[in-house]
Formats: sequence, structure tokens, C-alpha cells
Amino acid sequence: MKKWLPFFFILLISILHAQELKDFSVPKNATKVLETEGDLDKDELNETVIVYNTGEKIEYQGYKRKFYILKKINGKLKIWKENSSLLESSEAGFYPESNQLEVSIKNNCLVILQSFFTNSRHTDTSKHTFRFQNGDFYLIGALNTFDDTCEFNFLNDINFSTGKVIIDEKYSDCDGDEDRKIPKDVHNEFFHKFSPLIKMDDFRIGENKFKIPDSKKEITY
Repeated sequence: MKKWLPFFFILLISILHAQELKDFSVPKNATKVLETEGDLDKDELNETVIVYNTGEKIEYQGYKRKFYILKKINGKLKIWKENSSLLESSEAGFYPESNQLEVSIKNNCLVILQSFFTNSRHTDTSKHTFRFQNGDFYLIGALNTFDDTCEFNFLNDINFSTGKVIIDEKYSDCDGDEDRKIPKDVHNEFFHKFSPLIKMDDFRIGENKFKIPDSKKEITY
């Protein structure tokens, strides 16, 4: 009998959970951008993640984007999570046709990669990793690169679970800019205490920062 208790407990939780979740239907005036599948809560069943361009336009930036994390329960897709604050709009940046968006599920984590030109020379690329734990999705990784066409390549990589932070700055010369003094490359690794972890719904890209040890600089993520 004891062997069956965990099974019945999981079954009961699944039934109660299914009753709470709303049925999914394609949002009005929305256009699907991408779709992916994978197991996010380690129950050996795949969730479905779908990104849409909504019908809401932002001036000079195209359409606002939203994604849904869906569970299939009793043959129906149910909304487990939805978010409209993490994704850049459809035409953000200087060259919208070169924008990149990838959403994947790796090691039971949701990984969102976005890249766009902030001006004619600079590319901003971010990768944010979220893990489902303690009943919610939490940010556990943030990687950002900021690249110039020839002068520099910056990287910040944060592991919120271990607290490890990597900073890497590489500098180079550009054609026709021989008189420019090239800064020295920088590589720094250290640990920073992050407590508590940030929930997905509370996270806003670029609105969080902390000071780099023994430096006047800060890391923004």
C-alpha cells in the first residue's frame, strides 16, 4: 500500500492543478512567431511554449510579444504561465530584419535568447535561463554580450544559483583609427551573493544591477 501512496498523491495534485488552469486559445489578432516543447517540471511530460506577436503595436518597434507555457491535460492545452515583459518587440533595434529570437528548453530550464542592433555598430545579445522550482519560475542565469563592429566585445555571465560572475572585455583596433589608444583587455571572475532569486514575473531586463568588487563599475542585467 505504501508504494501506491506517492502515485495517488501525484495524481491528486495533477487533478487539482488541472482544475485551476485556464483553457488555452489563440489570442485575438495574434500571429505565432515560434513554438517549442520540453519538460520543465521533471514530470516526464513535455510542456509547449508558444511565442506570439500580439495585436498591440508599439511606435517604431513593431508588435509587442507574449509567450505562453502550456500543459496538455486530458487532451486540452492549459495555460500554465504567460509573460509579456521579457521579450523585445517584433521590430526593436536599428536593423529589425537582423533581430534574433530563440526559445528552447534545456536541462528542464526555459532559455530565452534575444539579439538586436542598438545602433548601426552595436549588437546587444542576451540569454536568460529560468528554472521551475518552489512552485514558480526563477531566473538562474543571465548572459549578455555587447559587441561593436570592430572596437570591442563585452561579456557578462551570471550564474545566480552558484553566485559565479564572469566579466570579459576584449578591445581591438579599427581601420582608419590608428591614433586611438586601445584599452587593455579585462577578464574577471568572482562570486556575488544573490538572495533571493528573482521570479520570472518580477524580472525586467536592464533594471537590476550590482557593484563589481574593487571597481567603480556596475553590472546591469
